[in-house]
Order: sequence, then C-alpha cells, then structure tokens
Amino acid sequence: MSSSRDLRVVAVGDSFVAGVGDSECRGWFGRLASDAWQRGVPTTAYNLGVRRDTSGDVLDRWEREVAARRMPGTDERLMVSFGVNDSTVVNGRLRVTPERSVANLHHLLVGASRVGLAVMVIGPPPIADAEVNRRVVTLSGQFREVCAASGTPFVEVVHELLEDRRWMAEVRDGDGAHPGAAGYGRLAAIALPAWRAWIGPPDDVGAG
Repeated sequence: MSSSRDLRVVAVGDSFVAGVGDSECRGWFGRLASDAWQRGVPTTAYNLGVRRDTSGDVLDRWEREVAARRMPGTDERLMVSFGVNDSTVVNGRLRVTPERSVANLHHLLVGASRVGLAVMVIGPPPIADAEVNRRVVTLSGQFREVCAASGTPFVEVVHELLEDRRWMAEVRDGDGAHPGAAGYGRLAAIALPAWRAWIGPPDDVGAG
C-alpha cells in the first residue's frame, strides 16, 4: 500500500544546501529527500540554496520564495542551513557578526511559526580554514541554543565533520569549502536520524 501523504519540503540556505561540488548533484538535501521516498513518503523537494548567501540574505528572501511553493492541504516543512558565509572575512571585515547571525535565525524561526511551517535547522559545516572553523563552531553552538529555546530540531554537524577524514579531504582537494559526493553523503548520514524523526513514517505504517 502506498502512502497517502503529500510531503513538501523547502530547503533554504547557502551553497552547502545547493550541493555545490557534488558530481551527483544531490547534496545532503537531495539525499534526505531520497531517503523519504525509499521509506514510502512521497516527497516534493524544493532546493533554494544560493551560493555566497549569508543568514541575512536568506532572511530577506525566504518568505516570498517559500510562499510561491506552498500548497494547501499538504504536509509543508522548511529546512534551513547557513552560517559559513557569515563567518568569513571580506575586505578585512566579518560578513555578518555572530549577534546578527543569531538574530537572523531567530527572526526566521518566528516568521516560519507565524505562517505555520515546521522547521528543521542544519548547522554550518567546516571548511579548509581553521580560523573560519573556529567561528563556525561558536556560531553553531549559538544556533543550537536558539533552536532549543523555540523547540526547533537542530542538527549540529561541525564537530563530526571536522573529525571526518573524507569530508575534510574532499574540501581540501576541492575549492577549499565544498566537498564532493561522498562528503555530502557523510553530512546527510549525520542528519538522517533527526530527519526521519522529523518527517515521521508513512501514513499507512501499522495499518492492517
């Protein structure tokens, strides 16, 4: 028996959401959506990742872009991931201060709640820059606290990926920021348990 659910998931964020560097063009989000299908949950996945986007960029655009993809009567959800671009320095200045990054995430979560969207947040991953990674670790912890305060599922990935030889090797061998297909597979594997708990089983599980 097939599931009667109609799951619609929109992912907003940066180049890691878009899956830049993945020769399979799936990234971590595509892999999670594929897992839902394999478990019997028909899923429409909208990937709205944009290269170089900061938390401020995502906050500015998410609501209108997501609104264009909503469908009454469906199981609508939103995944959010950003932070690495916030933590980089351009022309001697941090692109986004940690305080502003935290405020941007808070405002996005409040806005999503206002329009009735369940949210899951994936924390920022590490790149091949130790100084950026130190800021990412701190920011990820702050994001975790924001999500805990609002009851939003949060998946912290930076610590495991810093210790993951495949992720770090692919980042170093690539453009210094993005992994290849196997690296995205590692990130998806970290997020998988929370993803499955978040979307739940097909409607017909347990039906006799």
